[in-house]
Amino acid sequence: MADYHIDAKDKRLGRLASEVAVILQGKRSASYAPNKVSADKVFVKNYKQITIGGKKLKDKIYYRHTGYMGHLRKRKFEQQFTKDPKWVLKEAVRRMLPQNFINSRRLKNLVFVEE
Repeated sequence: MADYHIDAKDKRLGRLASEVAVILQGKRSASYAPNKVSADKVFVKNYKQITIGGKKLKDKIYYRHTGYMGHLRKRKFEQQFTKDPKWVLKEAVRRMLPQNFINSRRLKNLVFVEE
């Protein structure tokens, strides 16, 4: 079991999310098994100061569907990041983890540190 402390200040969203996803999968520990939840925890600080490249600030869109016909909800990256920067990073990490039944348990090892 290891604790990783990551300072997200001025880091790119995608590169940070991929680094966190590798740690949460347990690939940095000697006891890695693809079907096990690693005991490694990731503590992220300064997550409000991450950067994103290109025109993604205005162009990147998060989609969500309510389940009713015609109820596709859209939110741009800029709106979502100002509302909840934790959600943006957590969603990027979630999408980089394998899509299986232990995904939610792995995400519980991601901790955001307020400063």
